Parts: sequence; C-alpha cells; structure tokens
Amino acid sequence: MGHAKLQSIHLHPVKACRGIAPREVVVEPWGLAGDRRWALIDDGGKVVTQRQRPRLALAAAELLPGGGVRLSAPGMDLLTVPVPRRVGTVPVEIFRDKVEAVLAEDDAAHAWFSDFLGVDVRLAHMDDPATRRPVDPQYALPGETVSFADGYPLLLTTAGSLDALNSLIAQGDHAGEGPLPMNRFRPNVVVSGTAAWAEDGWSRVAIGEVAFRVPKKCGRCVVTTTDQGTAERGREPLHTLGRHRRLDGKLVFGQNLVPLSRGTIRVGDPFTILD
Repeated sequence: MGHAKLQSIHLHPVKACRGIAPREVVVEPWGLAGDRRWALIDDGGKVVTQRQRPRLALAAAELLPGGGVRLSAPGMDLLTVPVPRRVGTVPVEIFRDKVEAVLAEDDAAHAWFSDFLGVDVRLAHMDDPATRRPVDPQYALPGETVSFADGYPLLLTTAGSLDALNSLIAQGDHAGEGPLPMNRFRPNVVVSGTAAWAEDGWSRVAIGEVAFRVPKKCGRCVVTTTDQGTAERGREPLHTLGRHRRLDGKLVFGQNLVPLSRGTIRVGDPFTILD
C-alpha cells in the first residue's frame, strides 16, 4: 500500500463551527487537545449543530492558549471568549447523553452567536472531559470519555476513500455537486496512502507514536451535504453514499477512533495498521 501517512489534522474548538488545521497536536484520552470543548445550546439545553443551523459553517473559532476561543464570522466583530471559571454547571443534552457544562461567563458570547444565527443560543464549555461524558457503552471500554464530538474522541477519514467517493459522485445523478472537499466530513485526522475503503477492516491503528482502537464506522448525516464555505445544502454525498456505502443500516464514511495512549501527532507522521 506504499507509505501511509498523516496528511492533515483538523480541530474544531467550537462544535459545528469552522475549525483550524494545526501541524501538530496533543492527543488526550477524550480527543485532540482543544477539539470540541465548546458547544452551543438552545433554550432547552440541547446542543445546536449544523444539522439545525447550517449557517454555523460560516462562523470560525480559533483556539487560544489556555483553551479560550476567538470568534469571527461575516458581518460580526471579532470576539475573544476565555475559559469560564467553574462556578456552577448547566445540564446539556447531546444526542441521548445528558452532561454537565459551564456557560461562558460573558453574556457577549451568547449574544454574539444569537445575533449571528437569529435565534437564542448560549455557549457552553466542557470543563472536565475526563468525567463528564462516557463514550457509548455499546462500543466503549470502561472509563473512556469524549468531548462534545458527536460520539467518539476522533474521526479519521482517508484521501483514498474520498477520491473513490468523488468518482462515484461524478457518475451519478448529481455529478455537478462534485468533487467534494474533505471538510464536508469534518474529520480530525486525514490519512493518505491507503486504498479506498481499506479502513473498513481496521481494528487498531497508530499515527506516529500514538495508538488508537477503531470501535465503529461513522454513520453520516445531513451536515455532509452542507457546503462549508457557503452554508448551502445539496444532495451529495448522502445520495451516493446511500447507493454505495450503506453498511449496518448507516451511510458510512470514515472511522471513529479512541486513543489507547497519549502523545503528540504531527502532519507527515507514518500511519500504521496494527490489526
């Protein structure tokens, strides 16, 4: 298969917002350091994502030392939001999980996102990812936890599979929507040098010095149909995934990862299939 390697790293400091692409990052047990530690919640405490608000694709969050964020978006002033002190928590509902989080202290953060989206939301921070939210027990080992990511600490995608998917899109009914960029899938790590769909068979892998287990394939949702540059929605890739990548009742692209060790990963690191 040639020399497989880590092609890029992607961090999303605020869930559902545009992320950043560092050259190296520390891997913590619950995910990449700084990834999805912030999330927006509605009046009922439910997490708000691009599923409901595709416009979030246009809001960018840059990670600051210490874990705060700098927010930017079209028509909005820059806003810096520090990590809140742990003075009390609010209940947050993310899919079926109920977790505790800490609201941003400055009302300006809530107002900024509410103005941008045109709906009342609040910005919350996961203060202690080691204890707040266990990984789905059906696929977890004891003690595994996750940030505000959809379900698992990391999401891996491969350049080979994207190329194959784009070839299928080009032959289909909505060929004009392709080729799609990898940011549609909002991965944490992108690997190059592996065969298309080879990831279906992996159970343990390593990126540089850090080992991961591969608990399950990633089932995809409407967010993948959202152009991350314009927030407009189309039919792809779900139309094509539905025809060619329906596995276990889900439309699959990418693999979820759980770290087996701590360490630092860097763009260009060798990627190894352990089993």
